[in-house]
Amino acid sequence: MAEAVRVGIIGAGKISGQYLKTFAALNGDGVRLVAVADLNESRARQVAESVEGVRALTVDGLIADPDVDAIVNLTIPAAHAEVALRAIAAGKPVYTEKPLAATVAEAAAVMKAADEAGIPLGCAPDTVLGTGIQTARRALDDGLIGTPIAATATMVTPGHERWHPDPDFYYLPGGGPLLDMGPYYVTSLVTLLGPVSRVIGAASALRTERTIQSGPRAGQTVPVSTPTHVTGVLVHESGALSTLLMSFDAVNTAASPIEVHGTGGTLAVPDPNNSRGEVRVSTEAHGEWRPLPTSAGYERAGRGYGIADMAWAADGSGVAESRASGRLGFHVLEIMEGVLKAAETGGSVEISSTVERPEPVPFSDR
Repeated sequence: MAEAVRVGIIGAGKISGQYLKTFAALNGDGVRLVAVADLNESRARQVAESVEGVRALTVDGLIADPDVDAIVNLTIPAAHAEVALRAIAAGKPVYTEKPLAATVAEAAAVMKAADEAGIPLGCAPDTVLGTGIQTARRALDDGLIGTPIAATATMVTPGHERWHPDPDFYYLPGGGPLLDMGPYYVTSLVTLLGPVSRVIGAASALRTERTIQSGPRAGQTVPVSTPTHVTGVLVHESGALSTLLMSFDAVNTAASPIEVHGTGGTLAVPDPNNSRGEVRVSTEAHGEWRPLPTSAGYERAGRGYGIADMAWAADGSGVAESRASGRLGFHVLEIMEGVLKAAETGGSVEISSTVERPEPVPFSDR
């Protein structure tokens, strides 16, 4: 096993627990967690005390530490660009939680800095590297449903205030169902069907405030200042059309998280918020739904595999731009921001960026 990339996490909030679990399971295969920092220093200390060999540092200290090779940026979206730019200025590769930044303008500054410095940049979600999305990708590449002509992506929940103790940022600009959950779905659609050239959108916000239902702030209300129900149409460069429905207002749905319709059949794709799940197919020749055997993707994938994939791509010489790339994250962010702009104007928005369809992940027991 090649020498692992020494990783430092900035941001020890709720999502960090999933990264910690993944890094522990990887056991130094590609990456090794060595440090953690958070503006709330007690949270960083709690993580350091729970993981052998991990030091609690200040944010400044972690960015400057010569024993940290790469940074995993798990701060809130509003801080993603600032932290990434500081890491790049220190010469360190960054893997950032989604979205790449709060706005396309901020993300463009991050991309420019990384390109000029020659620094690899990665961006969540990396759930697309797991067996669920990758098995669906393999089926499409093998022509199982013919030529893809359309897709639907549906995410419905009454809102994150039901379970999150501090849900405020979900209801501020930069939050909402599209920018929060949309990256999983849009990244999957680009992975499956390729880049997007134009979008159409509509949006609404039916409530002006939300009531926190768990944790020490239960009963408090938070204001809503961003759309909480968004629909959109993505026009892929291939000509395929994807329809999005992202809601923090509706209660439930029986729809598959993603369906891809082709000239010869339909794929039902599992929840892109997870790395695994059953892919089902119904073809013109065999109308009944049937499951597909797992045929691609990292079998043990979890949150954090994006930075591991970057390390594996470099083959022991640091990290390299790989499938869950900043370039892909930028394109996905521009798509989502474009849908929101189209919702405001009532028209369509051209997407100026493009990206190569990410390389498939062959089946791996990693």
